[in-house]
Amino acid sequence: MGSRRRQRRKTLALVAVAVLAGGIGVFAYATHLLSRSEQQTIDARFAIRGTRKPPSDIVLVQISVAAERELKQHGLVSRSPLPRKYDAEVVDRLRRAGAKAIAMDMEFTQETNPAEDNELIEAIARAHGKVVLGTANPAISPPGETEIFGGNSLLRQIGARPAEVRLTLDSDGTVRRFARQYNDLGSFPVVAAEVKSGRYIPASTFEHGTLPIDFAGPPETFNSISYAKVMRGEFPAGIFQGALVIIGASSPILHDQHSTSTTSGVEMSGPEIWANAAATLLEGVPLRDAPEWVDIAVILLLGMAVPLGSLRLRQWRSMANALALAVVFTIAAQVVFDRGAILTFVYPLLALILGTLGTLGVLYMSETIERERVHDLFSRFVPADVVEQVVASAGDNLRLGAVERDATVLFSDLRGFTSFSEKLPATRVIEVVNCYLNEMTEAILAAGGTLISYMGDGIMAVFGAPLEQPDHADRALAAATEMIGSRLAAFNAWIAENGHDHVFVMGVGVNSGPVMAGNIGSERRVEYTALGDTTNTASRLEGMTKGSGHMLFIADSTRERMKGHPSSLELVGEL
Repeated sequence: MGSRRRQRRKTLALVAVAVLAGGIGVFAYATHLLSRSEQQTIDARFAIRGTRKPPSDIVLVQISVAAERELKQHGLVSRSPLPRKYDAEVVDRLRRAGAKAIAMDMEFTQETNPAEDNELIEAIARAHGKVVLGTANPAISPPGETEIFGGNSLLRQIGARPAEVRLTLDSDGTVRRFARQYNDLGSFPVVAAEVKSGRYIPASTFEHGTLPIDFAGPPETFNSISYAKVMRGEFPAGIFQGALVIIGASSPILHDQHSTSTTSGVEMSGPEIWANAAATLLEGVPLRDAPEWVDIAVILLLGMAVPLGSLRLRQWRSMANALALAVVFTIAAQVVFDRGAILTFVYPLLALILGTLGTLGVLYMSETIERERVHDLFSRFVPADVVEQVVASAGDNLRLGAVERDATVLFSDLRGFTSFSEKLPATRVIEVVNCYLNEMTEAILAAGGTLISYMGDGIMAVFGAPLEQPDHADRALAAATEMIGSRLAAFNAWIAENGHDHVFVMGVGVNSGPVMAGNIGSERRVEYTALGDTTNTASRLEGMTKGSGHMLFIADSTRERMKGHPSSLELVGEL
């Protein structure tokens, strides 16, 4: 009954750990407690996935340091912002080269040279429906209005679409996602993708308000060409045919450089970030967040796996299972990422760690308590110096496994105790028995024997089990000699001191040979014993001492196994 109660307490504790670990993991996930660490794991997953080939129909026209140098070499102005007549020339060349969409990540809210401004407006009008104009300062009222070229009314006339170039930054300042719109103004990659594809991108595409950017690789992964070369018409034929062309600054001087999931310390230009974001939409959003219910299910699964899986396991196995589960989950998260889904990573591992630590704590406490209990149990009938060895050699459920050993078995009995006890009250009888058994037990344990059982005033002990003892026969003889000598004398003296006129004698039988030793019993009660003919013969030898004039009979098998040969032994003969 006690074993079942202990197992039930252990089960309840592990279930509580499972629920707590899963609950804490879900709470941390819901409150974004470890959002920065979670975001950094996404960067690691991009690094493991490696660089992918970018779409060939997205081309960057970069206003770089090299482009400004080229303009100077050809006697052109290279200041920032560049004259808008240059932009007009670039737009016209891209239109004639067959560009499907021209997205300009530049600021057009301020008037510059009226004549040059008009040149650009006319060039945009000639590319009617193909041009996207970025702005970082959309008009707050009414929503969706901008100040590009003075307002949206002109943009509608020339067929240009405004777009917000505001970046979506995570808590660590890194760009990993992009939004559909800001203040009713479509974001730059969304508008660019709509113009390129000719299709409206619904709000339902952005399930959580933003989408992860499926970066093709580190900076300079996309096809690019110098702004100066495009302006002069020095570009390969067909490079812009049917393409989305994004024009913008890549020079660090213009401060449009940002950290992303794939930069690894080297920042990426704003136009290339937009190229990655637009490609994400144009390719059908190949990378998405896993559904929240999947994330929560994974958190609960990893939080509960180790505690519930450890109901019948030991500490080292639970730790091994946790490590194996962590490795499998890490690989699975990367495989899922490579196939287009971002599965939460930090929170399931948090739940797994909490579940593992809690499980180890419960198992450690359970085993500690159980070993203490068994230690106390064994210390009652095993010498103190071997208790730890006995407990350490016990298997699961702390049972000693069955072994066959060469050992010596001892049986003893107190003669005449039944008639003596009939004259005494029960409390006095128990007191006398306890005094006798205490004296004899001390002799057995002092000699290194294992006390098997008490049978009223009878005792069974074994030497050489559960731990092997090469001198088990000598130990048994030493214990038996002490029992019928000094220990019996001490007991009789105690009897006399307590007013009883009675002198007790004993019968002791000792036999050596093979025994089968181990724990026997049910789940409710377990006892250690030694079985076999050797045990039976030892019991018969003890019984044969009655009326023989001797208190101790030792079998010839025991004498043969003795390392020494005491002179006090007397040959009785064959019985």
